[in-house]
Amino acid sequence: MHDQHGRIINYLRLSITDRCNFRCRYCMPETGIEKQAHQQILRYEDLLRIARVATSLGIDRIRVTGGEPLIRRGVVAFLKQLSVLPGVQDLALTTNGMLLGEMAKSIFEAGVKRVNVSLDSLNEQSFSDITRGGSLQQVLDGIETAAAVGLQIKLNMVVMRGINDDEINDFARLSLDRPWSVRFIEYMPTIQEPDWQKRLLSGDEVLAQIRHEFNLTPLESSGQCGPSRPFKISGAIGTIGIITPMSNHFCSSCNRLRITSDGLAKSCLLSDETVDLKPYLQRADDCDLQQRIEKIIFAKPSRHTINEAGAVHKPFTMSSIGG
Repeated sequence: MHDQHGRIINYLRLSITDRCNFRCRYCMPETGIEKQAHQQILRYEDLLRIARVATSLGIDRIRVTGGEPLIRRGVVAFLKQLSVLPGVQDLALTTNGMLLGEMAKSIFEAGVKRVNVSLDSLNEQSFSDITRGGSLQQVLDGIETAAAVGLQIKLNMVVMRGINDDEINDFARLSLDRPWSVRFIEYMPTIQEPDWQKRLLSGDEVLAQIRHEFNLTPLESSGQCGPSRPFKISGAIGTIGIITPMSNHFCSSCNRLRITSDGLAKSCLLSDETVDLKPYLQRADDCDLQQRIEKIIFAKPSRHTINEAGAVHKPFTMSSIGG
């Protein structure tokens, strides 16, 4: 389906929980978040219904997110049901990796072929500080297990000046002997941290650091790259990618629709506009739900304005939307 700006919207990001076993500093406050009541979180049946309607409108790629999706009971059976929906050509999952080691085989057999793992440091102390308690070794072991069972791996590093920017080349080096995509993401001020600009390291600055040590070749973007600009280090097996939502937004090619775990639809991650789908899920047939989703897709804004002078937005925790 096309939006009003002519973009083909074919990608659904489906959050199945707002809960997480990490407290990442760029994702939520140190005190955590006020969890949604159980009855507010959509049942799997409702999430499947939304996905089914979305695929009837041309969505063919689905990514399951959270919070941390692997902590929700019944997730493997849900993934299997998603994977066999007519029209679904690609099913992926975003995770922090803590439970990946024990669940990798099950989710692969359920139909997930790709996982994005949020990994912001390769230093144990720094990783613990950023995640506020996560185990780096457990995550690294989970990534290796996932790769061994056949899952394609993407690593997502949110680069924060003065916190983990000294590890950029260490991450780039991971692509040398592994067929992984290592992606560097600009910091976004979703929780409105004071003076957030001081944390922002632009994609060009990241590339400059990598080029100081390695020879980089730009690659042609594929359907699996999403908003990432892909590159390859000379002689590397894997690739690296640069994602620049702040310094060089990719809104003109955005193909995404997001559904939160409590049923709010967002056509733009950094927009305050949401539509509650729960009233439409209470109706017996899908006609009204389909029409509502059609309208949301068509009205997708041309771009976000979060980094423009004077722009104001409501702070939100990334865990509630899934990135």
